[in-house]
Amino acid sequence: MTSTLVQEASPPAAAGAGRGRRPRRRGRIVALLFVFPALLLLGALVVYPVLFSVGRSFFDASGTQFVGGDNYTEMFRDPATLKAVRNTAIWVVVAPALLTGLGLILAVLVEKVRWATAFKLLLFMPMAVSFLAAGIIFRLAYDEDPDKGVLNAAVVGVHDAFQGTSSYPTARARDGQGMTKEADGAYRTTADVSPGDTVALGLVGVLPGDVPGGAEPAYAAAGRQAAPGELNGVVYLDFTPGGGGEQGRVDRRESGLPEMAVEAVRDGKTVGSTTTASDGSFRFEGLREGSYTVKLPASNFAPPYDGVSWLGPALVTPAIIGAYLWIWTGFAMVLIGAGLSTLPRDALEAARMDGANEWQIFRKITVPLLAPVLTVVFVTLVINVMKVFDLVYIIAPGPVQEDATVLATQMWLVSFGGGNDQGLGSALGVLLLLLVIPAMVFNVRRFRGSQR
Repeated sequence: MTSTLVQEASPPAAAGAGRGRRPRRRGRIVALLFVFPALLLLGALVVYPVLFSVGRSFFDASGTQFVGGDNYTEMFRDPATLKAVRNTAIWVVVAPALLTGLGLILAVLVEKVRWATAFKLLLFMPMAVSFLAAGIIFRLAYDEDPDKGVLNAAVVGVHDAFQGTSSYPTARARDGQGMTKEADGAYRTTADVSPGDTVALGLVGVLPGDVPGGAEPAYAAAGRQAAPGELNGVVYLDFTPGGGGEQGRVDRRESGLPEMAVEAVRDGKTVGSTTTASDGSFRFEGLREGSYTVKLPASNFAPPYDGVSWLGPALVTPAIIGAYLWIWTGFAMVLIGAGLSTLPRDALEAARMDGANEWQIFRKITVPLLAPVLTVVFVTLVINVMKVFDLVYIIAPGPVQEDATVLATQMWLVSFGGGNDQGLGSALGVLLLLLVIPAMVFNVRRFRGSQR
């Protein structure tokens, strides 16, 4: 009887199961219809280009002849590509670590700032600037001319404040007028002089702006007689405004050159030094009898300090990484700050009650609890720096483009920037994809693990 009841009940149960399956199948079909446009777009913009690039990497520059793995072999024989791999490795090691560290420090400090929201907004604001605009900004900031580049203007200002600068960088002596130039750029008198003599040292090539405003005419100083045991003279601008005058002779309207260092030299040794007065006059007292040479040291004519060559071959990659830090520090700070806000406050308060100081709390509690967030931020930045292109291409000047190149820029240069070898460029693209995939897989797994 029981089996009869089961048999009689089975058809309705099967019918109910069938009715339950139909809505689920209909739901899947509707979901696929909604997802299909996105899948189509993903296939057209991602899957097809990847597959095409993999296939294209096995053909020559023209795309007509199959060359197998020759492009991959050539890729690791090309010095420019090896330099791009090295620079990419520097980016991957340095930039994410610095950004994660800066983001962590700023996120912790911002919690103790009264205007935390405004501070976060200020640091996050560079993210709203396009990489093109940021590249142009930093290209100007890194300009070697202190009148254009703000960084070199600051460096030159600090340098000149502590070391000073030469007074007359463009000055020079007239040929055949009693002075000769030495190998280090200094000038000395051709003929020997003795105590009791008066020496007139004329210079030309001084820019009008280099003559101090308090400079006085040198004529009176040139006619002053030296006292016994004294050697005096005048350093003057051997040029008469408006024309006239005589070369090698101090005329009435010719200006003295103040603040010029002067040395008295005997037997190759400096025995006296002084600085010219406002009328260009100088004097040495207490000299022993004998022959001397008057010397104008090279420091008077040294070119002005121009600052640091930020975009030179040695510093161009660190300079571009600095621009990248300016853009992405706010991103790292905000993400780490979000993780910091979820930390259990009771653990922090318990540590404080146990006598731990803020550094111990930061090192032994905050950082370990934030480790998952820090890992996600670090890996995300690793993926990002592997694809960096805009900043490198815009900031690095043409002569040092090869010194700053990374895999993304090298791929573009080989394919479209003059190389016209899209086979080798596709091989570089495949290499870049292979390097990015492990970091992407790691990040996705971490994200799924955190969701579970």
